[in-house]
Amino acid sequence: MPTLLHAVGQALYMASAMGWEILWGLILGFALSAVVDVMVSKAELQRLLPDNSPASVTRASFLGAASSSCSYAAVAIARSIFRKGGDFTAAMAFQFASTNLVIELGILLVALMGWSFGAAEFVGGPLMIALLVVFFRLMLRPRMVDAARAQAERGVRGKMEGHAGMATMAKRGSWRQRLTSGEGWTAISHFFAMNWSMLWKDIAIGLLISGTLGALVPASFWQALFFADNPVLSRLWGPVVGPLIAVASFTCSIGNVPLAAVLWNGGISFGGVTAFIFGDLIILPILNIYRKYYGWRMSLFLTSTFYVAMVVAALAVEALFGLFGWIPSVRHADIGQAAFSWNYTTVLNALALALAGWLYARYRRTGGPAMMRAMEGGDSGDVGHEHDSGHEHGHHA
Repeated sequence: MPTLLHAVGQALYMASAMGWEILWGLILGFALSAVVDVMVSKAELQRLLPDNSPASVTRASFLGAASSSCSYAAVAIARSIFRKGGDFTAAMAFQFASTNLVIELGILLVALMGWSFGAAEFVGGPLMIALLVVFFRLMLRPRMVDAARAQAERGVRGKMEGHAGMATMAKRGSWRQRLTSGEGWTAISHFFAMNWSMLWKDIAIGLLISGTLGALVPASFWQALFFADNPVLSRLWGPVVGPLIAVASFTCSIGNVPLAAVLWNGGISFGGVTAFIFGDLIILPILNIYRKYYGWRMSLFLTSTFYVAMVVAALAVEALFGLFGWIPSVRHADIGQAAFSWNYTTVLNALALALAGWLYARYRRTGGPAMMRAMEGGDSGDVGHEHDSGHEHGHHA
């Protein structure tokens, strides 16, 4: 029993230490994401994404990168785009960018693992989207799209659809006016709270899984799993197994970053880490949502093409970064060994918590909780409808 209690305590300590290390990055990322959400209007996505041309896919990628990083909300918005006449391929490009090219993911990767991992996501993400477009043009048949649209029109409820509806509300005035008005900062506080409400469970689960694996699983297990003693095989195997580990972890988006650090320290290849982060869109709960949204056939098509795109993009990133010497030579991602000491992380966390406290107080004062309750119990149909932006976001409920 003492040994078990010690093991549990060690796992909880490592999870909380990793949470402390990334706290300022999470708060900063969510705050910047909220600012971008207010600046960038995504209310008429279906009009902006009429086909799978390079222009539409590029717009989809930029608009996705300007969204929040919640995979469930991204999937719900993508269905809304498709239902309202947007192109299916462009909607999927938006979905990928929404989870792999967002600000908070980059900040968190750099803070916990180093600049090269953040850069890998922003190099690999567009490559993965390009591969996806090629696969869809080669293999996606019109009858499959028609069947998926018929299923999507049924409006079967998924997850985070109310939150996705808020993300696509119409916005009034220029971006400068929105950022310099009281209503704009109220909206920022609401988006900030919404981002936390969507992702805190995934973040907590990711930290607990990472803490448990980091504290209890011996290094020899990871090294054997990732063929760490065979550099060539390891580079090929990492991108193949990375998304499969993501499927098994059940966490999505930025909740996977702490576990990515554990896997990197354990011996997975650089491309394997990249593929693992990409894997948030094929975790089991989201695969079930694809089935509900688009039917079994399209769900299987998405799963297979997404997986292949992740693997190929990660292999390409591994080769490119290796060519330029950008892959770290030391496996020492910060997973909490030196946590809870007086250092720059403590100062950054204190400043970030002050910012979070101010935004949360504004959210409470301006009807945020009532709005959040209305979204969580909201309509399961069209989450992409526009709202009148002439009032503060707290009044939309």
